[in-house]
Amino acid sequence: MTAISVSGVSQSFGATSALSGVALDISPGEQVALIGPSGCGKTTLLRLLGLQMRPSVGSVSVLGCDLAETKSRDLRATRSRIGMLPQDLGLVSNLRVIQNVILGRSGSRNLLTTARDLLWPSGANRDEIFKILQRMGVAEKMYDRTDSLSGGQKQRVALSRTLYQGAQILLADEPLSAVDPARARDVLELLTGLSSEQGFTLVVSLHQLALAREFFPRVIGLKQGEIVFDGLPTGSELDQLYDL
Repeated sequence: MTAISVSGVSQSFGATSALSGVALDISPGEQVALIGPSGCGKTTLLRLLGLQMRPSVGSVSVLGCDLAETKSRDLRATRSRIGMLPQDLGLVSNLRVIQNVILGRSGSRNLLTTARDLLWPSGANRDEIFKILQRMGVAEKMYDRTDSLSGGQKQRVALSRTLYQGAQILLADEPLSAVDPARARDVLELLTGLSSEQGFTLVVSLHQLALAREFFPRVIGLKQGEIVFDGLPTGSELDQLYDL
């Protein structure tokens, strides 16, 4: 059984090739790091895994949903089970923290229900969100505007939104890019700890090889859109990845 299956995928944007012949399977609950130099295809691969676009060639199946064969209603339902943590975090800056977290379930609800929850959240919803924010260490910010938070606090709110969503897969694109080196380990400990505790599949793109090897049992190296290694890399594979 696989949570994610990628077969013979190539992705092009005009004359630019972002991915070439990528194939991989990821099991439910697995924790995977994608590493490689800038422009190697990590973000493109994460967007494909999030069912945000169709591959130019090949197939992508996530939680049993194949983009090429799935109807729009079923596709939306599957997307609601995939949490995305983009580099910009995807928060709405002029909304309060509680409202940003509520948006985590917008993919599985209609517009009217989402609007009602944003304006008049039920007591049960408020209690659930408070407990999640408390787990993330930002419960006191529940009614603050999101643009008043620090970078680290915003990241925890974005993660809270994913937990409230109840995602079975979390895709995090460079979650350490806006974090100072002293806090990088804390972020990865939080992500991998939550994945182990709640059983969701975790795929994270990173630049920091040492942290990838420390926190992830499986490391996939990408270079110029191709997989160079899949597993714990050898010295020669690392040399090939970074042209050492």
